[in-house]
Amino acid sequence: MDDVEKAILISFDESGTLDSGLKSQAVNFCQRIKETPSICTLCIEKLCFCKLVQVQFWCLQTLHEVIRVKYGSMSLEEKNFIRKSVFSMACLERIDDKLCAVLESPTFIKNKLTQVLVTLVYFEYPLIWSSVFVDFLPHLSKGAVVIDMFSRLLNALDDELISLDYPRTSEEVAVAGRVKDAMRQQCVAQIVRAWYDIVSMYRNSDPEICTTVLDCMRRYISWIDIGLIVNDAFIPLLFELILLDGLSEQLRGAAAGCVLAVVSKRMDAQSKLTLLKSLQISRVFGLISDDNDSDLVLRVAALITGYAVEVLESSKRLNSEDAKVVSMELLDEVLPTVFYVMQNCEMDATFSIVQFLSGYVATMKTLSPLQEKQMLHISHILEVIRTQIRYDPMYRNNLDVLDKIGMEEEDRMVEFRKDLFVLLRNVGRVAPEVTQIFIRNSFASAIASSSDRNVEEVEAALSLLYALGESVTDEAMRAGTGLLSELVTNLLSTRFPCHSNRVVALVYLETITRYMKFVQENAQYIPLVLAAFLDERGIHHPNINVSRRASYLFMRVVKLLKSKLLLFIETILQSLQDVVARFTSMNFACKEPSGSEDGAHIFEAIGLLIGMEDVPLEKQSDYLSSLLTPLCQQVEAMLMNAKILTPEEYPLKIANIQQIIVAINALSKGFSERLATASRPAIGHMFKQTLDVLLQILVVFPRVEPLRTKVLSFIHRMVDTLGASVFPYLPKALEQLLAESEPKEMVGFLLLLNQLICKFSTLVHDILEEVFPAIAGRIFSAIRRIADSSGPEANTEEIRELLELQKTLYTFLHVITTHNLSSVFLSPKSRGYLTSIMQLLLHTSCHHKDINTRKACVQIFIRLIKDWCARPYGEEKVPGFQSFMIETFATNCCLYSVLDKSFEFGDANTLILFGEIVLAQKVMYEKFGDDFLVHFVSKGFPSAHCPQNLVEQYCQKLKGSDIKALRSFYQSLIENLRLQQNGSLVFR
Repeated sequence: MDDVEKAILISFDESGTLDSGLKSQAVNFCQRIKETPSICTLCIEKLCFCKLVQVQFWCLQTLHEVIRVKYGSMSLEEKNFIRKSVFSMACLERIDDKLCAVLESPTFIKNKLTQVLVTLVYFEYPLIWSSVFVDFLPHLSKGAVVIDMFSRLLNALDDELISLDYPRTSEEVAVAGRVKDAMRQQCVAQIVRAWYDIVSMYRNSDPEICTTVLDCMRRYISWIDIGLIVNDAFIPLLFELILLDGLSEQLRGAAAGCVLAVVSKRMDAQSKLTLLKSLQISRVFGLISDDNDSDLVLRVAALITGYAVEVLESSKRLNSEDAKVVSMELLDEVLPTVFYVMQNCEMDATFSIVQFLSGYVATMKTLSPLQEKQMLHISHILEVIRTQIRYDPMYRNNLDVLDKIGMEEEDRMVEFRKDLFVLLRNVGRVAPEVTQIFIRNSFASAIASSSDRNVEEVEAALSLLYALGESVTDEAMRAGTGLLSELVTNLLSTRFPCHSNRVVALVYLETITRYMKFVQENAQYIPLVLAAFLDERGIHHPNINVSRRASYLFMRVVKLLKSKLLLFIETILQSLQDVVARFTSMNFACKEPSGSEDGAHIFEAIGLLIGMEDVPLEKQSDYLSSLLTPLCQQVEAMLMNAKILTPEEYPLKIANIQQIIVAINALSKGFSERLATASRPAIGHMFKQTLDVLLQILVVFPRVEPLRTKVLSFIHRMVDTLGASVFPYLPKALEQLLAESEPKEMVGFLLLLNQLICKFSTLVHDILEEVFPAIAGRIFSAIRRIADSSGPEANTEEIRELLELQKTLYTFLHVITTHNLSSVFLSPKSRGYLTSIMQLLLHTSCHHKDINTRKACVQIFIRLIKDWCARPYGEEKVPGFQSFMIETFATNCCLYSVLDKSFEFGDANTLILFGEIVLAQKVMYEKFGDDFLVHFVSKGFPSAHCPQNLVEQYCQKLKGSDIKALRSFYQSLIENLRLQQNGSLVFR
């Protein structure tokens, strides 16, 4: 062993026993050897005389690198030597009378030799080394070792260069084209002949080498002349191999892979259809057996599904009646086996069941009426859908308790089912009756199924019925067209043994809700619906997830049926007594709180029921009192004991109060303003008393943000329910809310004021005038921090909250001005903030990145001009406002901001903003006359170097009455000025 071999062995050592310094020396030594001019000769010499696999690998790796990197600078003599030597190794030829042992080495060495050969083909075929493939063929007679090497060469050529399954550079694509063209012309026919001879000769003696050859051939079928394979010799041989029972499964599977490649080859539709028909594919159907996991069955399954896809594609592309008939006959023949494969075999990854079936169903849309065979196929498709959407029983417990595995499986199935349900709806449209019969039968068989499959069968049947409901029109649903009436009746009257299971209970309730329009028209089913929601199948289900969802769905059902439930109010309230008692009983406060929204849907449903005007006043009062009184008593008791709460009790009591407010809030949604204020003021009085109690929470717990948020939400509700009669409560409420509010809460506070202004307009003037100074002071102090922050610290939670507050402030100011309340800004206490408001609005209207916010600010200015500036030349209501608008707003917003190239006329929202800016100029001219116009054209336009003729045209358009013409002219004017300035104008 010489130094080179020693160094290679040391550099490859992974034992960890060698000194790291020695290993480093060895690696450096090997690297220096690579740089020597005679490296290729050295590598080939070592490959001939050394049997150490590390040395062989290093030499082949080095050869590959040298050829790839230095090929252009090699001498002809060196290239010839490498080519001859490497080829001799691959063909078991002697090099200098020495037989190279590389082909006796492990697979990874042979693959490395192949890589070197492919690199030579890349650079030299066909211009320099034109005979590489032809020269290989005579050596195939040396047996399996050379045949294997030849197959490796072709496979590596496909992987490294030809196959489009990998991303390629444009140079690689060009080389691949050159190689394929030359091979087609020169040697493909001979290679195919060799494949045929090898498989024929070795099929019994060496099935492994035949499998290797066929797997290689499969790769090449897509681009060689199909006539070389589709002929009286090769196709019969392939089918013989597939069908012969005694042969190895791998060889039979490889033959099936070749036939699939033939079937998938691109060609014109008519030729493809003729080819598909000639294959007589039905002879392989019998191979699809109960042993669905075997390699052969999977390969044949892939062949059959691939064949079916190609038949379907051909039928779509052909228009002649004869071709349609042939393609339908072939589909009719193959589909039963395809359906079996879909339900019983592991599918090939490239085959999409839904895509194929959707394509087939689409062909049926043109056929009317459907024939018996097609009806049968529809039934099979429905069976496939049912099989595919069914959960695996192994996940039953995970799904029931909804642990991590259960959640993952449920999420996966929700996603997986989407396309299948689209397919179901399409089938339902093509063959509604068949679909409904199938679902009815699925329902019946699911109920009768054994307990080990019962849950999954029932869940799948219910899911089918639910999905069907999505495709049924409202009219058909109401009328119970076809079997719908029977299906819904069965649904409502059936009690499943597996109803305690979470997934079954949920889909059952969702499905009932889906068909409520039918129940709306068929009131006789209402008792069954109520029973399903109110007993242990729904709200009283032992699983908390089911009972919560049932509460929400029940609320939706009540909304829909409402007046039809009048006769059932007593029954419903009786059934919900225990649920309501969890909130109204005095020991409720001791219980563990769940989510603060718990019970909200039940109380909303009750509110919708008892809030109807059809309920007699006395009963309505009793119902409402029986709910509000205990809830308010609990709040009062907790408020009284607030100071003596222990640290352990405190969070629990806060959560309890939150839940009570949520419950009362939800309850009030059922009561209209008309009922609470006009027709039945006694009801309104009860809500006022409740409001009085809940406002005390703000006094006792002034700094508990969740409680403040909930009370604020309730005030929103009371504005809707009590109307103007809420006014006496507002000053105290607003004062308390404003006292401790953080920026995040301030947003909610402004939203409440927006609601009040939008509902009552100028009636809230006094209230708004009272709170506005405090609001302005608080907000301007807070949003100053936005301007002070920049860089990474500008993206904190606090800054995001302040930006949200600023955004809400713009809306608030917009709402004030558009509801005739701008005089609030001018009150003695608010006037001090006027300059800050004007500067903020000006900066925002010119520079804010959100176009809609800029538009709102321009609209505020337009409104203020109209409110504060009399015409002609009346007394100035707000001293300095007119000059601010003329000298600052007009030039900065109406001219400089639109001249900036960031102002994109191609954007729809920007165009709307531009329209408002033009309108602002029109309004300023109407209110300020020549004061505005003279300043704008004498100070603004000259700074933008506007030509005099355009200035005159602007004046003309502004004085005219056509606002559209003014906008159009001003846009072209700005675009012209931009071109003229070429972005050189410096904006203030």
